[in-house]
Amino acid sequence: MAIRGILFDKDGTLLDFNATWVPVNRTVARIVANGDEALAQHLLKEGGQDDVAGTVKSGSLLAVGNTRDIADVWAALSPDHGQADLVSVMDEVFRREGALTSVPVAGLVDTIGALTVLGLTLGIATSDSEAGAWATLAPFDVLPRFDFVAGYDSGHGIKPGPGMVEGFCNQCQLSPLDVLVVGDNQHDLEMGRAANVGLVVGVLSGTSVRLDLEGMADFVIEDIRGLVGVLGLGNGSELCDDHDPKIVLN
Repeated sequence: MAIRGILFDKDGTLLDFNATWVPVNRTVARIVANGDEALAQHLLKEGGQDDVAGTVKSGSLLAVGNTRDIADVWAALSPDHGQADLVSVMDEVFRREGALTSVPVAGLVDTIGALTVLGLTLGIATSDSEAGAWATLAPFDVLPRFDFVAGYDSGHGIKPGPGMVEGFCNQCQLSPLDVLVVGDNQHDLEMGRAANVGLVVGVLSGTSVRLDLEGMADFVIEDIRGLVGVLGLGNGSELCDDHDPKIVLN
């Protein structure tokens, strides 16, 4: 199997999920609750955030939902939120505050650099907004390495549907079988399966534990640094030295 492109989830895969989003979720919940701290804590709990532990539960609304999903649930629980367009307000706060709190996963810059040097085409598919993706990754100087960046609002559909993979393939002239999808939750892996990609890889750097992922992933690794092993580098794999470089898996 020849892998020519990797499509990354963002939060929990490229960014440390809890470190980045727990404080931002708290800020947004307080805005939606319109100053009612008890209600804000209720919104966080219903969203899957343990605000004392500073963690978000695997598979929960805040772990896998996009802004529209979160806004729908929180608006129903907070009818007096006072925001005419809650999705727009939340997206702006997620973008602005996420840029201030974003923390990279271990090895982000080196791993993305190494994969680029190998000639792989890289993309991002996130349930954050597209503007949020650019803002939260901007501090780490990796965005120039990516040929495709899509959020839930980019027009490719939402996870776990296949649309973002299809958009990546269309824009970068790839077949789904050329693509490895990597993410930290089941929505990411389901997206890859729905698009019939070549490989689906789960990472344990986000909200999920191994048991959450291993049933639908081809590989489960600690974090994106393990992609080097998945791709078989240094284990007899072949790098094609031409204008269309591929990594051939053993």
